[in-house]
Amino acid sequence: MNTGRRLVYLDHAATTPVAPEVEAAMRPYWREVFGNAASLHHFGREAAAALDEAHAVLGCAIGARAGEVIFTGCGSEADNLALRGVALAMRRTGKREPGHIITTPIEHQAVAATAQQLKDLFGFDLTFLPVDGYGRVDPDDVRRAIRPDTVLVSVMLANNEVGTLQPVREIGALCRERGIPFHSDAVQAPAYLLLDVNALNVDSLALSSHKFYGPKGVGVLYLREGTPYIPPITGGGHERGRRPGTVNVAGAVGSAAAMKYVSHQREAQSARLAALRDRLIAGVLDRVPDARLTGHPTDRLPHLASFVFKDVDGESLLMALDVEGFAVSTGSACTSGNPEPSPVLLAMGIPPAWALGSLRVSLGYDTRPEDIDALLDVLPRCVERVRRYGLSDG
Repeated sequence: MNTGRRLVYLDHAATTPVAPEVEAAMRPYWREVFGNAASLHHFGREAAAALDEAHAVLGCAIGARAGEVIFTGCGSEADNLALRGVALAMRRTGKREPGHIITTPIEHQAVAATAQQLKDLFGFDLTFLPVDGYGRVDPDDVRRAIRPDTVLVSVMLANNEVGTLQPVREIGALCRERGIPFHSDAVQAPAYLLLDVNALNVDSLALSSHKFYGPKGVGVLYLREGTPYIPPITGGGHERGRRPGTVNVAGAVGSAAAMKYVSHQREAQSARLAALRDRLIAGVLDRVPDARLTGHPTDRLPHLASFVFKDVDGESLLMALDVEGFAVSTGSACTSGNPEPSPVLLAMGIPPAWALGSLRVSLGYDTRPEDIDALLDVLPRCVERVRRYGLSDG
């Protein structure tokens, strides 16, 4: 049992702590500058000015115009708005009916489930591209999948489970040549990768503040000017009529402050974390029998290491590590009495006997070398214990 030792948080891909600088930037907008940014009086104008600045900061950080930035309630909402809004608008032109969407089996559910619903309820055709053993999409497969009625392609920038980076720039160039809007879920990227929407050739991009040391409950959708779009949510004229609802000004300010925070130290932190990540990978593969790295060995997020262990229940391993004081995650989606391997791992060709034993370790700006060493000390015996006593009942 954990008896007074420091608890080690290694689940930064799930969420990050709010940076002190971000909290300080947000504080005035809870009580002092609290007006509705849509109001015309002094209080509203104060809030609107802060919101305009947040749009400008986020836009500058990703190479976009301020007017191309839309604040949402989360990254999942940003993905939903992009897929529904663009697909429906493209089909409305009458030139691409019934409408064909291309995506991948390794997307976050915010994309995968939305694409599936567009197929089931709105009659779009849907193609899931194959991925290789590293979880990577081949741009040639995108080229072959494109049809005259293709209305949207969506491929994530970096996978949230295994960390593999996708050839987004090349895929975006293919789409641009054919006049097809291209969306990318980049939620995992801002703290570790420099984003430039023009270099990436994207027409829309989803971000989530709490993944880069900002507040929860705030997402960002980049929507390139001129991209066909019908607002999937109706109600008011907020965010230039693209996302109705009173804007969370404090959250928008916090998102902008968080983007500044990571931009100032991204390069140094990414290099530091990549070294710790590689140290962890080498240690796990050396010390734990029947362990495999998942995702690409080099073209991956600098802070994320992911593994599968043969004949191990991932949820049981997670709980064993939690008892030892380590917060990590598993790629397996377990329901009571019915553990299922991650669809991402299965799409990569990993056998179920291995895929059930997944482990994701995601480092952060506060991760220290001794945290990695401590995890390497306890992980082998935790894996051995879980194997010895068999799979959990859920």
